[in-house]
Amino acid sequence: MKTSPPAAPVRFDPILLCAVLALVALGLVMTYSASAVLAQDKLGDSLYFLKRQLSAAGLGLVAMAVAMKLGWRKLARLAYPLLLIAIVLLIAVAIPGIGTTAGGARRWIRLPGFSLQPAEIAKFAWLVYLSYSLAKKREKVATFSIGFLPHLALCGILVLLCMLQPDFGSSVLLVFMLFVLLFAAGTKLSYLVGSVLLALPLAFVAIATSPYRMKRILAFLDPWAHRHDVGYQVAESLMSIGSGGITGLGLGDGRQKLFFLPEAHTDFIFSILGEELGLIGVGLLVVLYAIVLWRGIRAALAAGETFGTYLGLGISSIIAFQATVNMCVAMGLLPTKGLTLPFVSYGGTSLVVLMGSAGVLLSLSANTQGATRPVRTGTTDLREVTA
Repeated sequence: MKTSPPAAPVRFDPILLCAVLALVALGLVMTYSASAVLAQDKLGDSLYFLKRQLSAAGLGLVAMAVAMKLGWRKLARLAYPLLLIAIVLLIAVAIPGIGTTAGGARRWIRLPGFSLQPAEIAKFAWLVYLSYSLAKKREKVATFSIGFLPHLALCGILVLLCMLQPDFGSSVLLVFMLFVLLFAAGTKLSYLVGSVLLALPLAFVAIATSPYRMKRILAFLDPWAHRHDVGYQVAESLMSIGSGGITGLGLGDGRQKLFFLPEAHTDFIFSILGEELGLIGVGLLVVLYAIVLWRGIRAALAAGETFGTYLGLGISSIIAFQATVNMCVAMGLLPTKGLTLPFVSYGGTSLVVLMGSAGVLLSLSANTQGATRPVRTGTTDLREVTA
């Protein structure tokens, strides 16, 4: 009696996995370092933020493992449900009594034991839907009425819901995803350039009519001229990074986190990392992000199916774009956007969603993923995608 050979184990990209886990570990260390004094003073528990971030990291590991186990193809079936859930949550957070206001923005829904940030879920849901829709319409992506306009209109709805919070950073990221995947799918460049030119006046009005956004522009243009008001945060961030030098002041020995730099453990955690770990630590961080981008794009291009390729390119681009924007903001190279440093900044929803997204990338990297059925490189059969 013949016995069939045991199935080969699914192998995931170990370099990508190690880079993601290293970023998460670095984030946990820096979260504690940047928040311990604040947590002790305000909450009486120096471990408060670390414990919450550890819980999020634990949930993130579960999300990553589930994504790796299920595989990226299963997401095609969830494209519409995920987008619907994201829209419902974005509407819910805008309702007084459901959404919680902090720092002048209503971006969170308080639940027992944790807070949910719908915009983070919307980013992932939008990416999955966009990847699926563009793969499904691959023959007509170049047409204005089918390939471009519907996706632009839906993106406008999501952006409008984010701006109601307001959340300008997430809005920018949603638009960035749209343009990256439309470009990758083969949309006519004239459509993309034309829409940017038409959007510039709208962006100008959105900034000019918002006092807090105008303050951010002023702080960006000359933080030292506004050192004691709107440019305070950027100036403190520059002082923090500049004082780190080559080797840094030492882990835990940073000074700006001692009630000088606001949001030291969230949006400006990069500044504390630069202060305590110096240029060496910053260089290591950049290398880890570069590895994630490299291995992510490598996995996307090897997917063999259009849906997987778009999905991998989107996830890799989101991580790289968000990391670049956050670091540039901390160094005064861009106006403040409110985008966290992926895997490193404090924020439970962001960390769980990003680790789940990394699990999708890892499932793309598996050299035996989908081996039970043929994959035709360069083509996409939606019967295979949704099977």
